[in-house]
Amino acid sequence: MPGGSSIATLSGQKVLLNDRANQPAHAHWRDDYAAGARRRRRRAGLGALPRILRGQRPQSAHAAGLLPGGRGIPDLVRERRRAVDRRRSAVHVATWIEAGTRELAAPSVKQRLAALRHLFDWLVNGQVMPLNPAHTVRGPRHVVTCGQTTVLDPSEARELLESIDTSKHAGLRHRALIALMVYSFARIGAALGMTVEDVYTQNRRLWVRLREKGGKRHAMPCHHNLEEYPTAYLDGAGLRDDPKGPLFGRGTEKLTRTVLPQANAYAMIRRRAAAAGIETKLGNHSFRATGITAYLKNGGTLEKAAAMANHASTRTTQLYDRRRDEVSLDDVERMVI
Repeated sequence: MPGGSSIATLSGQKVLLNDRANQPAHAHWRDDYAAGARRRRRRAGLGALPRILRGQRPQSAHAAGLLPGGRGIPDLVRERRRAVDRRRSAVHVATWIEAGTRELAAPSVKQRLAALRHLFDWLVNGQVMPLNPAHTVRGPRHVVTCGQTTVLDPSEARELLESIDTSKHAGLRHRALIALMVYSFARIGAALGMTVEDVYTQNRRLWVRLREKGGKRHAMPCHHNLEEYPTAYLDGAGLRDDPKGPLFGRGTEKLTRTVLPQANAYAMIRRRAAAAGIETKLGNHSFRATGITAYLKNGGTLEKAAAMANHASTRTTQLYDRRRDEVSLDDVERMVI
């Protein structure tokens, strides 16, 4: 026959033989198909991992070398391909968790474990791994009953706002930004992400529109003390002609369309607080906690505060409630020695 093949009888049937190994030709087809399938699985599994890790957050990228002895995610995938049971891979992740608690705080370890779980879930959905080895691993126990964000007394917050020099556009911007975070409980990211048209009038009252994390839109009326600061900022800086432009742009004399970075806002807050004689170590989140605490002190309810702060649960709002600090201070002063 052509190609050097011949006809042989196997179990009473005629079968085409291949001269390479004197075996049925369909056996070679089966071997070639299996080899190709192995190559495809190898390319889909281990070959895609470096690109996956480059596209993840730093916590996921850190997981590339997270296990003792230089072991990482590719090693776990390789073990899966070799049919290593799930218990052994879970032990490797648990060992990394235990080693991480010796160097990092519990919240940092839990954050990295959550990122690792998300990454393994992505690999399972892509059929790179059959199971998630980090799913059964528990992170370190961490209980929080009171937040650690520093807060200001209402009188200190007022002194800070009044101490800002508004002769330049930067002073108007800084005062409006701080007042916005105090009176609307806005996060720094949502405040800096506002545009000029996010400050608008409705029912004869000034409103602000915030884009909170998770893509949530949150609109809130302005406090009567807050209305003055954004209005003076918009008029003084001449921003009303550009409604699509950023509300808080960079610049000192003339503002640009580049959004003010959070690091610059943090440096500004520390600088303004020092100039006002405030010794409390403030951060971008301090004004959010200051506003929530002042609201609750004056008879506000926890449920309303959670809605105004755009919290999904009142348990999160309770972390900003610092009324207990004053109670503890009064109890301490009862000791007369």
